[in-house]
Amino acid sequence: MSNFEYLGQVTIGQYLPVDSVIHRLDPRARLLFFFCLIVAITFAVHPAGLLLGVVVVLVCLVIAHIPLKFALRGLLPPLPFLLILAVFQVFLFRDAANAVVLFQVGPFIITNTGLWAAAALLIRFAGLILGLSLASFCLSTSNIIHGLDSLLKPFTWIGLPSRDLIMIIQVTLRFLPLLALSAERIAKSQASRGAEWGIDHGSLLQRARQVIPLIVPLFMTSLHRAEYMALAMDARAYGSSPRPTSMVEMHFKAVDGLAVVLGIIIAAVILVV
Repeated sequence: MSNFEYLGQVTIGQYLPVDSVIHRLDPRARLLFFFCLIVAITFAVHPAGLLLGVVVVLVCLVIAHIPLKFALRGLLPPLPFLLILAVFQVFLFRDAANAVVLFQVGPFIITNTGLWAAAALLIRFAGLILGLSLASFCLSTSNIIHGLDSLLKPFTWIGLPSRDLIMIIQVTLRFLPLLALSAERIAKSQASRGAEWGIDHGSLLQRARQVIPLIVPLFMTSLHRAEYMALAMDARAYGSSPRPTSMVEMHFKAVDGLAVVLGIIIAAVILVV
């Protein structure tokens, strides 16, 4: 892969329209299943539960006919930051009741509880990234909008702006690939003007200085895109109707209910194990 190809490393926000059992489920069933799975991975405490959550996500990727190599590629961008956090967990985590000192050099102490805290952090974040990527692969923009609109309909009865929440989620997911494309375009432009891009060697400070010039133009581009989107929504009278009608009619079948029940059971097992 080229040093300028950022879109291939961003898996969250990309929809893959393949024919699978998961893709054929009702959008509301898919949303509820993925929600239960991601919440369970987030709040799982025991190592067996975390590993089970990651295994379930991997199995769902296979069932959904998603290439595992492509899905695992989404772990590469945040990996350096996760490793830094894991190192802090190893040296800073303390549990006096169960801690067993394994190695000590001066003030730095490595315990068994610190190693487990670091491993749990890596496994949890890997499961969350893969889970969010799985949801993105199996849910198109229209699926998310219509599914959430139906699930959050009771909130409108008490005056909560459910449509605005749906729009925030949709824009957040769909802007991630656009940010990757913008970063790729900015990096190529700076490289054509003599910036040192694509250098694999060098210290961590040199690589950080290489990325810093990318942040400001990317931030400004994102602000301009957000402004243009707001103007386009305003020109199309977004929010003028309290409850717009929909051309999409969804049907919740028995297999959809089975998927939701299965998601709840899997989430309960992940949390209890």
